Amino acid sequence: MKLQLDDGAELFYTVDDFTDPWTQPETVVLHHGMAKSHKMWFGWVPILARHYRVIRFDMRGMGQSSVPETGYSWTLDNFANDLLGVLDKLELEQVHLIGETVGGSISMRFATMHQERLLSLTACTSPTSFNDQHHGESADLIEREGVAAWVESTITRRLDPQIVDPAYIRWYAAQMAATPASVVGGFQRNASGDIGPLLKDVNTPTLILAAASLREEVLGDFRGAADLFPNGRLVVFPGVTGFVQHILPVPCARVWLDFAGGLKTS
Repeated sequence: MKLQLDDGAELFYTVDDFTDPWTQPETVVLHHGMAKSHKMWFGWVPILARHYRVIRFDMRGMGQSSVPETGYSWTLDNFANDLLGVLDKLELEQVHLIGETVGGSISMRFATMHQERLLSLTACTSPTSFNDQHHGESADLIEREGVAAWVESTITRRLDPQIVDPAYIRWYAAQMAATPASVVGGFQRNASGDIGPLLKDVNTPTLILAAASLREEVLGDFRGAADLFPNGRLVVFPGVTGFVQHILPVPCARVWLDFAGGLKTS
């Protein structure tokens, strides 16, 4: 299915709901990261959709969503505005929002702008600051050699080849490499700023999920994001290197269910 934002952009989305049909479940929105699509949540959906209505969408320029013309400004704020448009078009007053990598950063930025729309916030391996040189270096690599080269250079940071099925790694890399260079390079070139100081005003119950380590610690102190929220909680998966939300999707989803269940009883 597709929805159309006010500026004409068309975003693909899908709904999964396997809750008891006589109930009125809360809604979870899953926000993928840069150069990915709704498909990256495949391991989470079967766990969540038995208890919640789950909505996944493809970010502007990615997956099955439309790609804007050259010159579009790829910023966190614009992506956050797209997210607001998705909620408005689907008439979702309040949701549980789960984002991964840059999708988590966008979700955190959204929370600073529209926390009244959130029942909870979760970010997985998501930076709060973009004031480092690796974004510019990534943009340079994409301009020289293309998105596939950038994916190849970063894939072992994302998925640990010692524990992840090689077929999964190949599929994951192919999904990312299909994203237009103008989109990925445009965001990497524009990435800047620090949303960390804004998070102290977000009272939404917040969960931060992270692996114990990354092969390259290029995301700053993303694990420390939990301390920036008044109601933040950090869960670190010991012995895991990489993007835990993709390496251990089922355990991550179950941790989230425990987190969300606690909100209902508190």
